[in-house]
Amino acid sequence: MLATRRSLSIVVACLLLIGGVILFGFPATSPAAPETGQYVKYYTVKDGSEQLNDIATRLLGDGARSTEIYNLNAGRTQLDGGKLTDARTLKSGWSLILPWDAVGDGVQYGELPAAAPVAPPKSPQPNSAQGQGRPPSSPPASPKPSNNPQSNNNPANTGKECATAAASTPQSNWAGLRMAPDQAWERTKGKGVLVAVIDSGVDASLPQLSGRVTEGADIVAGSGRGDADCLGSGTAMASIIGAQPEGDAAVVGIAPEATILPVRLVHGTTQSDAAAEATAVEVAVSAGASVVALGSFVDLRDPAVSAAVTSALKHDVLVVAGAPTENVRLPAIPPGAPGALLSVAGVGVDGQLAGSYQPGTVDVVAPGIEVPTLGTNGTGVVVNSGTQYAVAYAAGEAALVRAAYPHLSAAQVRNRMRVTADKMGAAGDQATSFGSGMINPSAALSATVADETHAAPVDDGRSGTAGRILAVVVLVIVLIVAIAMLALRLRRWARPDDDDDDDDDFPHDTHNPGYDSDRDSESGENAVAARDAG
Repeated sequence: MLATRRSLSIVVACLLLIGGVILFGFPATSPAAPETGQYVKYYTVKDGSEQLNDIATRLLGDGARSTEIYNLNAGRTQLDGGKLTDARTLKSGWSLILPWDAVGDGVQYGELPAAAPVAPPKSPQPNSAQGQGRPPSSPPASPKPSNNPQSNNNPANTGKECATAAASTPQSNWAGLRMAPDQAWERTKGKGVLVAVIDSGVDASLPQLSGRVTEGADIVAGSGRGDADCLGSGTAMASIIGAQPEGDAAVVGIAPEATILPVRLVHGTTQSDAAAEATAVEVAVSAGASVVALGSFVDLRDPAVSAAVTSALKHDVLVVAGAPTENVRLPAIPPGAPGALLSVAGVGVDGQLAGSYQPGTVDVVAPGIEVPTLGTNGTGVVVNSGTQYAVAYAAGEAALVRAAYPHLSAAQVRNRMRVTADKMGAAGDQATSFGSGMINPSAALSATVADETHAAPVDDGRSGTAGRILAVVVLVIVLIVAIAMLALRLRRWARPDDDDDDDDDFPHDTHNPGYDSDRDSESGENAVAARDAG
């Protein structure tokens, strides 16, 4: 009996230990504060009496978002050597890093002050080429021969050398901080979704793209592979969509487990042929891409290209294109077709548009000015501006949605992306200039959208919250059963010590030492016989 009690005690103790690990062994993560030297939005505390709740209300429009400000600054050493450890205690002169949508009096943009606050610089005005969504604005380095084998992967490159853009250091990773794709990765990272990038090809030799890029197709050569890139814009788009999160990498894709299908439209020139553009769209759809990102070399003004996109929309394909900067009739969506066209505009950190987009043509906006991307031939990080990079961010979010909600049609994916976007601009020009607003990957996966009750989100196995809840429920049930069994066993242990007259109270208790089953059975038979005789 003593051994049994000890065994039960050990079982209960183990269950309690497992419960503690499940409940408390997985610490919640909070947003990491940007590293020193990066450009951020920040606010300098003017008076020690200020409260985080008041600051969040003024600059973010919601006092509840004070938690975000606290998480961005907790434990970071201030100029006076102090640290934010209590949300109720602020000191004059402290610099508080803010979320990227903070606006209002006192919001500054730049490096955190080492001695005195720095005046916030404005986002640069893109030139006309950028406004048209054409080649990147980063100043190219002097051309030099490429030593990377990727430039010779394609037969069309034989005997030719690709120029390599110079690496550049981003003043900030504002786009990555604003998108915060890691907040969506608990549910999915885009696994199983094929995203076509129709542009200059993709340098598949880059470590951060390793294993995520297919051979693709080279439309210009008519045959061959698309996993090489001489111009770099296609590689930059692919890195925004699917670059792997390695260490403290400045470039992390929105959907790092999506597969990139490179459709190469140009080689060493920025000029493309309309027939080749139309063919590229057809190839992407035929290859099974469910998201098609159109780069800057695809011109929707051409009737052949527009017809190819219209044909693509007859399939369950989401075509992501840059919002037009000229008067153009966008491809028509066939009646009842499952496909959809998402028109995207680019913006900078301060909300400045990357181009003069036609009013009413923008569905959503995404980062498109001074965004960090991967360069070709091992160049490293290259800062780029242009509408095509906003297209890439939107295509990455579309891949996440398609992975999390595989039963949604492309039209429903487009609607979800619009409904969950963060509003931007004043009430008067919001819909005209910014469409539904800035895309929000996390909200696109977690929000409940009307008319989608049939499409439950799919869990990639990363949702720790769901697993934890299930484990807690199972633990509670097991504990209840264990406690009930222990109580029953204790009751039985106590019975041998009870008075003898307990036998009368429990005449059929098989655990009672005085119970005689044969005698009880015989009495029952006699009672039945007497009843029958009567």
